[in-house]
Amino acid sequence: MAKNTSGRGQRDLKVKVKTARGRKLSSTRWLQRQLNDPYVKRAQADGYRGRAAYKILELDDKYRFLVPGARVVDLGCAPGGWLQVAIKRINALGEKQGKAQGRIIGVDLQEVEPVPGAEIHQLDFMSDGADDLVKGWLGGKADVVMSDMAAASSGHKQTDHLRIISLCEAAAYFAFDVLEEGGTFVAKVLAGGAEGDLQKILKQKFSKVANVKPPASRSDSSEKFVVATGYRG
Repeated sequence: MAKNTSGRGQRDLKVKVKTARGRKLSSTRWLQRQLNDPYVKRAQADGYRGRAAYKILELDDKYRFLVPGARVVDLGCAPGGWLQVAIKRINALGEKQGKAQGRIIGVDLQEVEPVPGAEIHQLDFMSDGADDLVKGWLGGKADVVMSDMAAASSGHKQTDHLRIISLCEAAAYFAFDVLEEGGTFVAKVLAGGAEGDLQKILKQKFSKVANVKPPASRSDSSEKFVVATGYRG
């Protein structure tokens, strides 16, 4: 019998999503991308609350800022994937014998489901006195301030870019208030020209500033991460 070499009848392993009544085409595309995303599947298997967990894992693998004993602040911590990664790496639960035990504070505008090992507060980090509240909860200054925040999308690319840059700038100024000398600031930005002023400020305040796109960032996304180390105080 002749072999079927046309490829017909072979199972398509990609999940295809039909456009349902009332669902926008963009929503259907997003759902299809989610269902076929290997990082989404890995997150489910590894027990992380989202694929974003692998972004901070990959950044920390390269720059080593989440060390046992570190005091960490996670801004805009929902849904908690970055918290889950940091808890293990800083030894927040004290599970690593002979290693210093770290501490992590998560803050977000919305209520976040508890994560064992993290202290989570519903707070607008841009409100007056937020930095003092966080330092009080932390019991001192932080070694790391990290942020995976993104402003709500307006659908207008330039507007969204400017919103994320301003959010990142606000996070940076918050970090200047709460970071210990030698500390690290990690935050999401979008590639483009508007972040030039932010880069200039960070280079004045930190000994080294790197701009990175970790493998877990989708290739079609313009997001990147700034990793600023060696805070000058």
